[in-house]
Amino acid sequence: MLLKEHAKLVGAFSACEEIIGRKKLQKMIYIAKKLSFPFQEKFEFHFYGPYSEELTLRVEELCNMGFLHEIREKKGGYYQYRYTLTEEGKAFLTHSEVVMPQLEGAVIDMNGQSARFLELVSTVLYFDTLPYEEVEDKIFTLKRKQRYTKEEIAEAYEYIEQLKKQYVPSSNTGWSQ
Repeated sequence: MLLKEHAKLVGAFSACEEIIGRKKLQKMIYIAKKLSFPFQEKFEFHFYGPYSEELTLRVEELCNMGFLHEIREKKGGYYQYRYTLTEEGKAFLTHSEVVMPQLEGAVIDMNGQSARFLELVSTVLYFDTLPYEEVEDKIFTLKRKQRYTKEEIAEAYEYIEQLKKQYVPSSNTGWSQ
């Protein structure tokens, strides 16, 4: 399928009524990718944790194609973006061959979390090859302004395990692309 990667994103959006915030969206897709969902976007570590320029461009393309509706709202000193799937987006999804049955539950679950918590979870996952104490040190250093506590870091690890148990097939061959 020509727009397979776009269809995967549309699938994520279709699971949620709306996703509020670009940062939250970035973290949700990164976490899903780290859980072995077949998202292809490349991520690098930026100010707010893992970030993908490719994902930003794909979302922009989905808006331009009329599959996503983006609303920009002024919130205090910054702008917040809200994303909803359009009727055209729903129709596009019915024609796609992308099947990721567990994605819906995972995305709904993540969408219920705060962007701040997802930033922490995605940062933990970004450094998942390091021992717990080193990850903790990195978070206290790189995320100093967020003032994460040891308890929140432990919650992030617990949340990752919960997502894996609930939404990741026992063998990673459960996804059809």
